[in-house]
Amino acid sequence: MPNSSSQLELLRSVADGIAALFFPNAEVVIHDLSTNKIAYLANNLSKRKPGDDAGLEGVELDGGANVTGPYEKLNWDGKKMRSVSIAARDEQGKPSYLLCINLSTAMFEDARNALDMFLSVTRLQPQPQELFKDDWQEKINTFLHDWLRRENAALGALSREQKRRLVSDLYHQGAFKAKSAADYIANVLSMGRATVYKHLRELKQE
Repeated sequence: MPNSSSQLELLRSVADGIAALFFPNAEVVIHDLSTNKIAYLANNLSKRKPGDDAGLEGVELDGGANVTGPYEKLNWDGKKMRSVSIAARDEQGKPSYLLCINLSTAMFEDARNALDMFLSVTRLQPQPQELFKDDWQEKINTFLHDWLRRENAALGALSREQKRRLVSDLYHQGAFKAKSAADYIANVLSMGRATVYKHLRELKQE
């Protein structure tokens, strides 16, 4: 095991690496448990500084787990942080330093809120029936994905036989009545146009 000085040097490098990897959203703080002071701080998000009181009085780590968390805490600006604390032990197994990684989740929460607002169904209007009553592409898409769910199949992994059956089912649903439907279905199913037209000729002869 490293001595206290080399251990702190190693932890500082780890702290700098984590802070650099998750910049600007991660702060890493090293607490010296022998002095109950902050020994090092990388990417300061909490407005503390080395030498400040660590606030760890009464914390028992001797028999505890080396990793605590993740847990949630509130930063000075009211924004939430998700934190993990890691105990570094000396040669006798006694905790000497506590490395705390504080990840600001504000950016992720803002992104989630933006997505929720953008995708909110309350902002959608009903599809205008007159404008899209002959939208054969959407009708094909709806039938296609209902068919895939029933068959528990993935569009990109359909076998030749599955594609043949799907073309047959689409044909019997009238999907090929639209002028460009055959080309569209061939593209969606990644089939050659000649193969689709071959299946259609066979179906018409039944």
